[in-house]
Amino acid sequence: MEAMILAAGRGERLRPLTDRTPKPLLEVGGATLIERHLRALAVAGIRRVVINTSHLGDQLARMLGTGEQFGVEIRFCHESPGALETAGGVVNALTLLNSDPFLVVNADVWTEFEFAGVPRAIDTQAHLILVDNPEHHPHGDFRIHGGRVLPLDAEYGEPLTFSGIGIYHHALFAALDPGPRPLAPVLNAAARRGQVSGEHYAGGWVDVGTPERLASLRRRLGESP
Repeated sequence: MEAMILAAGRGERLRPLTDRTPKPLLEVGGATLIERHLRALAVAGIRRVVINTSHLGDQLARMLGTGEQFGVEIRFCHESPGALETAGGVVNALTLLNSDPFLVVNADVWTEFEFAGVPRAIDTQAHLILVDNPEHHPHGDFRIHGGRVLPLDAEYGEPLTFSGIGIYHHALFAALDPGPRPLAPVLNAAARRGQVSGEHYAGGWVDVGTPERLASLRRRLGESP
C-alpha cells in the first residue's frame, strides 16, 4: 500500500506560526508533525509516500528530501498558490498513487495511531478512522454503526469525528473534475450511498489546528508550549 500526506494547506488558524513555517514542520515531542507520520508509515511497512505541497512547499522539499532518512520514498506533488483543498489535492495526485486502495493522512494531526492496523483491502470506496469528538468539535462529522460510516443526520449510530486518516479507492475520486474541492462533501455523498466503512480509534489524537491546541499538546507531552 502507498500513502499520501496532505501538506498543502496555508494554516490560517495557526498564524503567525505558519507565516514562515509550513504547519507540517511545526515541532511536537522533538520531531515535526510530518516527520512523525513518515516514520510511523515506515514502521507500518508503507514505503512510498506522496506529499502535496503549496504554501512554503520549498521548505518541505528541502527538509524532507527523498525520504531516505525516514525509511520511505517521497514523491512531491506541488500545487499552485491557494492550494486545491483536500479532495482536490488527492485528485491532482492520483496518477502518482499506484496502489488501490491507498492511505491518506492529514499532515497537521498528531496521533499515536499505528498505521500497520489499517486494512489493506476494503469492500467500500472509503474506510475512515474516527475518533472521540474533541471539545472544539463536540457534534462530530459522521456516525458509525456496525462498521459502516453514516452521515451525521442519520437516525442511529455513534457520532464521532473524522481523524484525517482514511483509506480510499481510486473510484471515490474518479468522477471528480480537477480543481479546488474539499473532501467532506465527497465522503458524505459516499456515506449516503453506503460506500464508507470505518472504525473507532480511542487512542492519542489531536488536530493541531490553532496555536492554543499546539501549546496544549506540547504541555501534555511535557514540553514548553
